[in-house]
Amino acid sequence: MTHATTPPVVVPPAPSERIPFNKPFLVGTEFDYIQQAIRFGHTAGDGPFTRKCSEELESILGAVRVLLTTSCTDALEMAAMLLDLDEGDEVIVPSFTFVSTANAFATHGGKPVFIDVRPDTLNLDEQLLESRITERTRAIVPVHYAGVGCEMDEIMRIANKRGIVVIEDNAHGLLGRKAGKRLGTFGQLATQSFHETKNLTCGEGGALVLNDASFIERADIIREKGTNRARFFRGETDKYTWVDFGSSFLPSDILAAYLFAQLQARNDIQQRRQRIWNRYNAELEEWTRENGVRRPFVGSDCEQPFHMFYLLLPSLAARTALIEHLGKRLIHAVFHYQPLHISDMGRRFGGRPGDCPVTEDVSDRLVRLPFFNGLTEAEQTRVIEGVVTFRC
Repeated sequence: MTHATTPPVVVPPAPSERIPFNKPFLVGTEFDYIQQAIRFGHTAGDGPFTRKCSEELESILGAVRVLLTTSCTDALEMAAMLLDLDEGDEVIVPSFTFVSTANAFATHGGKPVFIDVRPDTLNLDEQLLESRITERTRAIVPVHYAGVGCEMDEIMRIANKRGIVVIEDNAHGLLGRKAGKRLGTFGQLATQSFHETKNLTCGEGGALVLNDASFIERADIIREKGTNRARFFRGETDKYTWVDFGSSFLPSDILAAYLFAQLQARNDIQQRRQRIWNRYNAELEEWTRENGVRRPFVGSDCEQPFHMFYLLLPSLAARTALIEHLGKRLIHAVFHYQPLHISDMGRRFGGRPGDCPVTEDVSDRLVRLPFFNGLTEAEQTRVIEGVVTFRC
């Protein structure tokens, strides 16, 4: 006779024992500003805090205009709409990136053309760029991976020679520089992210950066659901109406209030992140050398914003084993992008295995360590100890 047995009671570790990959960070003034936004009586888009954030970002970047959006994805979609893509128009994007970088343009009629990345920075390989350009190329979308700047001077030289628009996906790179110039200010357009995982956050949020004034009027229309409502509020017309394609890309002023607190505290946030990044880099140097593991590459002309710390393991098996090893110690480490060119959708746009060999290689080997503004010294010590007790 078989007797039913009572399954063992599994007691989950206390939350304080777990080290997550990411944890939202409060600078302390978010709730005060949110209450102010509510008291102002304007909690929809383009309220006082939305304007404060836009002005702050314009000041940081020296941009002619910054439009807050509900996400970086929305900012990319706005950029795609500004291009007026026809069927068959091509947009060059790295295969090693988040899906939004390609999907935003595919959704609005473009054809993503996938390009491989450099083995050092994991950024778009500018040496391959001319080979991907055709008479149908309308835009190039470099992604500043981990906040380390792409070779923008060369990318802009190639693009300007062909009359191609450059749209920087700067989701990782706000406050970073390349050769002394702010990331997000090289191309005619750039996009920013304020997602929960970013240095500065409001949970979900983004921005479209306009470095070319010729895009301003139409960007306002697209962001206002295809209406000339912005002109109406400026007193330039006695009524507003539907004049173009568009959608609702405006974030609530409550989100903007949260973001404004983080923007004001950006120096403190960046100092925290620099300490965390530098400690990982210094204390894992010997272990990485002994185990054939590579740390992030940052060129001498780059000022990175300390967005993430990753390791490139020797193999997929080693990467998988390290993640499991850390998981047993209640440390949440994660991999990153999968190659877009061999995804189900990427294949529909002509992607094939072998097209982007560096992407296919590094995507199997990369692991990201816990990295957030409030990571304590004790927590980071546990992560480092967890890593150095692993052997590839």
